[in-house]
Amino acid sequence: MAAILSSGGLHYGMQLPVQAQSRLFAEEWEGTAGAEGLAAVAKACDRGGFAYVAVCDHTAIPRGHAAMMGTEWWDTMTTLGWLAGMTSEVRLLSHVAILAYRHPMMAAKAFATLDVISRGRAVVGAGAGHVEAEFAMLGLDFAERGAVLDESLELLDLALREEFVTFEGERFRVGDMGQRPRPVQVPRPPIWVGGSARPALRRVARYADGWLPQGSPRETFPAQVKELRRLREEFCRGDEPLDIGAIPEPLYVGTPGWDVGERTVTGGPERIAESLRWYGEQGADQVQVRFRSRELNELLDQIESFATQVAPLLGKD
Repeated sequence: MAAILSSGGLHYGMQLPVQAQSRLFAEEWEGTAGAEGLAAVAKACDRGGFAYVAVCDHTAIPRGHAAMMGTEWWDTMTTLGWLAGMTSEVRLLSHVAILAYRHPMMAAKAFATLDVISRGRAVVGAGAGHVEAEFAMLGLDFAERGAVLDESLELLDLALREEFVTFEGERFRVGDMGQRPRPVQVPRPPIWVGGSARPALRRVARYADGWLPQGSPRETFPAQVKELRRLREEFCRGDEPLDIGAIPEPLYVGTPGWDVGERTVTGGPERIAESLRWYGEQGADQVQVRFRSRELNELLDQIESFATQVAPLLGKD
């Protein structure tokens, strides 16, 4: 399976605003932006040469989590399909789809369809999930989520590669069942796996074409990349390409006239680019950027400034 980020340099993607409005990362203006605002951001990323735009995946949020996570989480596959019709180049990533919430054959159907309607731009981002009450609501065993994800990845890989599938696992059994449409990408759309704990790294090494880290600060990132490459060798996949991602600190291109938070990296294009190139030096192929903003137009300006002033300094062809 070829890596999708094959043109060299450090690529950049973005998790979209509006679609997911956790209190941990959403800006105030997103609450009233609606579909029009989401569309404007996606189109700006498409024009700006972003490698991908990403959306999250939750079904329902328990009241006890709502103060932190909010309850505004749009359906992942519906949103990605809608975005496919208004963009032309940028890839469409689920970051991350919780595969346990869907039978792998249903997930394969959804991602194959997305790949067809987007003319080959789907990227499967998969993860184990973390909200126990959400699993309980769906009648799923939270303690088994890692094992379910592993088997789901096996079946999903097979179903995206082959029209007729026979599979015999501990949790899923498929007897010579066929599925169309077939994906545009050959042999299948890329599969990126999220998570930064050791079980997640092993899962990436064994099943995935790319890594979507979560909770990987600069202090631990180099060691995690090293461990991931060691595990890749352990699974006899050391010679296969692997797209390694990173999530840096929030960004603001230029000098903000407001409090963007002490963690936000601010300044001119070279300062921003230098901060991001560090990840490339540690082995990353892409960074998932996030910009601080007080309104939609400020975010659109940040995206344009980044694409025209910072991106050329990242070494991407």
